[in-house]
Formats: sequence, structure tokens, C-alpha cells
Amino acid sequence: MTRRSCAIYVVGILCASLLVVGIGLVVAQVFRDFMHNRLKKEIVLVEGSRVFESWKTPPPPVFMEYFFFNVTNVEEFLKGAKPVVTQVGPYTYREYRYKENVTMVENGTMVSAYNTKSFVFLREKSVGDPAVDNITTVNIPAWAVMNKVKGSFFKAALVSMWMSSLKSDLFTTRTVDELLWGYEDPLLARIAPTNPEVETVFGLMYKKNGSNDGEFVFHTGQQNYLDYGRVKTWKGQSQLTFWSTNESNSIVGSDGSAFHPLLDKNERIYIYTPDLCRTIYMEFEKDVEVKGIPAYRFTPPRSVLASKEENPDNEGFCITPKECLGTGLLKVSPCRKGAPVVASFPHFYLAEEKYVAAIGGMFPKRKHHQTYLDLNPTTGVIVRANKRAQINILINRVPGFPKTRDLNDTIFPVMFINESVVIDDASAARVQKLLLIVNLVSNFPLLIVGLGGIMLLVFIILVVRARQQKNEVKHIVFTKAVYAHSEDDTSYSAVNAKEKDDPQNGSYIGLPLSTEIKFVEEEEKGAF
Repeated sequence: MTRRSCAIYVVGILCASLLVVGIGLVVAQVFRDFMHNRLKKEIVLVEGSRVFESWKTPPPPVFMEYFFFNVTNVEEFLKGAKPVVTQVGPYTYREYRYKENVTMVENGTMVSAYNTKSFVFLREKSVGDPAVDNITTVNIPAWAVMNKVKGSFFKAALVSMWMSSLKSDLFTTRTVDELLWGYEDPLLARIAPTNPEVETVFGLMYKKNGSNDGEFVFHTGQQNYLDYGRVKTWKGQSQLTFWSTNESNSIVGSDGSAFHPLLDKNERIYIYTPDLCRTIYMEFEKDVEVKGIPAYRFTPPRSVLASKEENPDNEGFCITPKECLGTGLLKVSPCRKGAPVVASFPHFYLAEEKYVAAIGGMFPKRKHHQTYLDLNPTTGVIVRANKRAQINILINRVPGFPKTRDLNDTIFPVMFINESVVIDDASAARVQKLLLIVNLVSNFPLLIVGLGGIMLLVFIILVVRARQQKNEVKHIVFTKAVYAHSEDDTSYSAVNAKEKDDPQNGSYIGLPLSTEIKFVEEEEKGAF
């Protein structure tokens, strides 16, 4: 066997081996499963894990923007006209969030923590000075008190008298700072001595700067990666008590700060949010990319805040059968001390058209008012997010309060927030590096298949060239043999045309020249 033949056999065997092994590994997905198992083990909420420190103190900057609705026709509205508002904002704050009192519990299978938030005003990202800018809006303390006492004629008459003497009207004008972080309300100050539970200070974000929402207990994800970051209890409870059904009161999913790795487009993302006093869910919308990192965009569908007619599962969020609001609204008064507070998306995005049409100045737009999460599907890391929610007050006629007699039922917008975050460059670089390693290892069998394909091409070239060279050797040998035969062999030819055609002459056999000469000499000797 020649060297060339040996080379062909070796290349052929190597090619076949690479292709068989590579295709087998691709089909079995051994390397991909190996990397996925590594991710499941490393992305857990335990001390020393890859994500624990960033979970406790998230590095990407979070910004909180506040937009207010300034009422421009208060007097006309109180007489029955359609209210008109103008949007004022944003007033932007840098939000610092971190987890305190982090403790491993239940033999290390759970971790408890308090989500603490603090806010610092950013003048360069705001439209004005919150200590100076005034906003005319609904007098929320007054409406809360009126709704609290509307069932008692005596209490309603007393509160109405206090409101008149204190000049506490249905609408108020306050600075942005006062509306956000609190001011002493004269009506609340008057009621507080008779009811110790009443706070004299009111603010939409009162006591929320430097505070927390209570103790959360989270699953670490060690036993099941799908439980990573999932809330087990909040304030010691696994079920809420605000709503009328177990399903509505269930605490499901994460707190919005952590999501399990290896996300699927077909799954729902559940988030428990204390601000809404309920669990909401999000569904996949589209593929996006943020700073070179691929992500799935999840967003709340219309069904989350749909009416009970449109989504029967939401019937449990009706406070009473008569207090069921339409699609796009959620009355959260059970967890707001009875205040007539209604939550929605900004500008009544995804709500029924009647709520948009009832207020002049509402312009719902998907781009500006949609809530969404962009999650990297491999790691579950949040690469971009926008949480947008609007606070409204339910305004209507309240028995015992003459000033409300000309009012129709109205969901009145007060303010909406936009809480946003984009992954920072350093974190993005770490995620990209991790994804590169995962992709290289997971796709290693494809490299083997590719190498096998190259070897197959080399094998084909070697076989073709060997075949060509073999044919050339045969052609040369055949040509030499024919040439040797024409020199030594007897030649056959007619002497002339006449002899050839003479029937008396047989076929003339032409002999070699030496034989012919010898034959002629013998004839001549015979003649003499």
C-alpha cells in the first residue's frame, strides 16, 4: 500500500469519526445541557454565587420620573363640565435600591430580605423645581374622609362643617414636593385627635424615602431553578387578605428584581407588586436587543386589568359586585385605608375608551405608557425595564356633601410614574462574556461537524486526484505497447492496384523487406 493510499484511508476514517461524533453530540445536546446545568447551579441566591451580590445591591442606575396632571378648569368641572388637565413633568429622582437584613432561613433553602429604596432629586433631568412648581389636583385627603363617613349622616354633616370652616375644598393647589413627600393637611389634623389611626401628614410618597415594603422571603433556586427569586411570603403571609377569592389573594412570582434563567417565550412572568396590592403577569411580546445582549420583551396584556366580563378571573378584584370597574382599572382602596384610589396604566392606556374620553388631555400611546421588561433568556438578567402606573381618584356624588351634587362618576387622574432601568456597561460586558462562553461550549459539537465537513472535502479531493493519476498511468502503458507492436509485427499490403484486383492472384501477403529481397534472389537463381 502506497503512502497516498494510506493518507486517503486515514482522512476517510477521521472524517467519518468527526461527523458521527459531532452529529451525535448535536442530536443528544450534551454540551448545551451541560452549560444549562451549570447556569442552574450558579444562578442561585446563596452567599458566594455569581448573582448574590448584584441581587443585594443592583449596580444599574434606576430612575423614577413623576408626571402630574394639572387641572385647568376646576370651577367649570364642579358645575358639571368635562375636566381638562395638562401633563407636567417629569420630576426625576435617582432611585437607590438595596436589600437589607439579608438572612438565610429554612436550612439555607430560603433567603429573607427587606427591599429598601431611597430617592435623590436630579434637577438636570427634570422640568422644574419641585419645591416651587405648583400643581392643582384632587384633594385626596378630603375625598378619603368623605368616603369614610358617607354611611353616617351625623359624621358626614360634621365633616362637611369642618371642611367649610377649614376651607378644605374638593381640589387643592400644592407644590410637587408637598404632593410627593407630604404636607400637614388641616382636615386630617382636625380628625386625628379623635382617631389615633389617622395620620396628619399626607403625601403620595410619604414615608417611602429610605423605607421598605416589609419582609420578603424568597426561594433561592437551589432545589428548582424555576423557583429562583420567587416570593414565598410577604410580611409573613403567603396569601393576601384584600380581595374576595384565593386566586386574587395569591402571592405568585418574583418581586420584579430577579427572574429564573433559561426563559421560554411561551411562559408567563408573574410579579407580586405591593404598590398594586396584587400579583400581575406579563407575556412575551417580541425579541429585542440592548447593548448587544439579546432579550425577550414581556409586557402586561390587556387581560391583567380587564373587567370581570372580559376576564372572569378578575372578578375577585371587585370590592363589591357594584364596585366592579371597567377594563383598564383596579380599585385599590382595600389596601389604601379605604381611600377611593384607582390604579391604571398612564393616560388610561389599555383601558376602555370611555375613561379616556371623560378627561380632556388624555393621549394614551404605547411607546410612552406601556410597561415592559426586557430579559435575557439565557441568564434571566434584566437588561432594560419600564414600570409605568397611574394614580387616579374616583370622584362622584357623596351623600351629605352638597359640593358634590353636580359631579358625575369620574376616574380622575392625579399622577403617573415611570420607573426605568437600563443595564450598565460593566454589567453588560459581564453578561456578554458569559453568553459567549455559553454559546461556544453549547455549539462545540457544531465545530466538530464543521471540521468533519472540511475533512470530507479533503477526502473527496484526494480520491478524485488518485483516480485521475491512475487513469494517466494506464494511458501511458497502453500507448507504449501499441508503438512496439507496429515495429515488429508483419505488415499486410497489396503490391499494386492491378494485382489487387486480379482474380487469379490471391491475397498478396507483404513480408518484411529482408524477406522480400531473399525471395527475389531465389527466383533469379532458379531462372538461370
